[in-house]
Amino acid sequence: MTDNLENIIIEHLRAICGDVGNVKADVSEIKMRLTSIDERLTLVEKGTANIHGDMALLQLRLDRQGDRIERIEKRLELTPV
Repeated sequence: MTDNLENIIIEHLRAICGDVGNVKADVSEIKMRLTSIDERLTLVEKGTANIHGDMALLQLRLDRQGDRIERIEKRLELTPV
């Protein structure tokens, strides 16, 4: 009876160890996927920051062009007084 009980306990422990091994593998895969997602998000955030910087530069250039056009119009007396 004692040997039978010990065998049952050993079988359950082996099954639990196998399940724990599967959980470890799953967690490792999840960590790799999360790291990949985090890296992609970082790249997107950097790209978004670059786009905002580019837009600011374009706006500055447009403002300068507008100033130049106003000066040209004044010199040519194309604007109403």
